[in-house]
Amino acid sequence: MAKAALDTAFDRYVGIDWSGAAQPGYAGVAVASCAAGRMAPVLVPPPGKTWTRSAVLDWLRGELAKPQRLLVGFDFAFALPGDGRPVADLWAEVEARCAADADLLGSRYAAGDPRFWTAGPQPAGWNASPRATEVACREGGLGSPQTPFQLIGAKQVGKGALAGMRLLHQLQRYAADRAAIWPFDAAAGHDRRSVLCEIYPRLFIRQAGFGNAKLRSREDLNHVLNALASIGLARGTFDDHQCDALVTAAGLRHCAGDPLRWSAGHGQPEGWIFGVPKPG
Repeated sequence: MAKAALDTAFDRYVGIDWSGAAQPGYAGVAVASCAAGRMAPVLVPPPGKTWTRSAVLDWLRGELAKPQRLLVGFDFAFALPGDGRPVADLWAEVEARCAADADLLGSRYAAGDPRFWTAGPQPAGWNASPRATEVACREGGLGSPQTPFQLIGAKQVGKGALAGMRLLHQLQRYAADRAAIWPFDAAAGHDRRSVLCEIYPRLFIRQAGFGNAKLRSREDLNHVLNALASIGLARGTFDDHQCDALVTAAGLRHCAGDPLRWSAGHGQPEGWIFGVPKPG
């Protein structure tokens, strides 16, 4: 049976800035959303003082149960470079090894595995092992995503990736009939389910002409939002995580209608950052 035509009409676009932090009271998670059209994105308030990973999972389960179609972008790597297995098997293994750790913490998975840099100076012979999408992002001038094999340093993203894989395992297990995970699910974007995808907020910020500069004011943030065909925000101050979530929601809305964005990830077993063009 032929695959249905691409359907890029979504009711809402959600950007989630993520964190793999272990300490109590971490503040690295932010959630924003916007409706179809041009209205400014808005921050989704957490159920408590700050968002936790578990709270994001609970919130998504509730949102996916509603009669709406979402495009949700997560700021973490969906797969490990060179792992070779179907990602669902990887996600299940991360969950099994880390199930005793609260709040979707996933760092335990890396313990004793020489692929990961987890402490001290860079290990001799350690290989950053970028995924194809990370290479394509750099070569396209859209930023330099870090490898999920690094779990140490200010720019590390490995802890967040492993925690995110636990979230994806849960969502695939309990919401597969309502959400497709792009690009691993071949029907993602071709049926009326919501779609979950990997994003890199710096990509949208670079496309708006800000390079690697931080968004230090509402004026900076609105400049980026305007470049993404979104109305800006009239008031408020925002930290880096909130800015990334707001930009992601608007960025997803801006580029979701481009078929080339969807086809770029086709056949990529290690996943793909939504919005990164296919090389060549």
